[in-house]
Amino acid sequence: MSELAAFFETARLPIMSEVAHSLVRTLNDPDATAAQIEAIISKDPALTANLLRMANSAQFGLSRQVLSLNHAITMLGMSRIRSLALSTSISTSFPTVPGMDRKAFWTFSMACAGYAQWLAGGAGLDPQQAWLSGMMLRLGELLIGQRSPESLAEIAAETSSAPVRWEREQQLLGFDEVQVTAVLARHWNFPEAIVNGLQSASAPMTAETFDKLSGVVHLAALLADDPSPTPDLVSELPLPVINALALDRHWMVARFPRADTFVDVTSL
Repeated sequence: MSELAAFFETARLPIMSEVAHSLVRTLNDPDATAAQIEAIISKDPALTANLLRMANSAQFGLSRQVLSLNHAITMLGMSRIRSLALSTSISTSFPTVPGMDRKAFWTFSMACAGYAQWLAGGAGLDPQQAWLSGMMLRLGELLIGQRSPESLAEIAAETSSAPVRWEREQQLLGFDEVQVTAVLARHWNFPEAIVNGLQSASAPMTAETFDKLSGVVHLAALLADDPSPTPDLVSELPLPVINALALDRHWMVARFPRADTFVDVTSL
């Protein structure tokens, strides 16, 4: 049995709400409609209230107040509302892990989601699928913290970049948080494209077959590491991944997104 399989033998997996599971099922349905998404989300009043609060926050810059879920879907789009609903449901499915800075964790996760969505546009991928994958990327670390607090303490002993953290996890556990997240995504019945994208996101160029979503999420994680990102960061990204994605570095510099445009779930 591999180290990763053994980890999941005793790991306590978080339970997603039925509303979240229903939303995941619509990810596999190209015919899903805005009315269906609204009907699913409406079953959870607390989730609906959180979505309306986010829709009315300054980060979306809407010109008028959003008063209903239907209005939010009209203003922000069905896919965006579905992703926001899933991220909100997922973030509240995990209890606080002792020793972990929850605000910093979710700030990174939502920045990773935002960068992944942006990069997906340049790489010809589904932006919302990339957004959701970026948001989920680090969830495995929460499972590691619940299953083995002493391992998490050792992994997080020093402030470090995502690649350094992944390397520490491999050395200590025999797998990394991204691989844990991929297994969790499969357990939650997420689309196979997201599972595959997550599975090799920590080292996309070493995979047997390069997965474009893995490459996008990998670059997004590197960008999310920086608390004060600027377009200059583009020059520090690994060129083999950029080339494999056929991304235009001039476009990346010119269209580099501001960090304050990313969704904030840290108050949930």
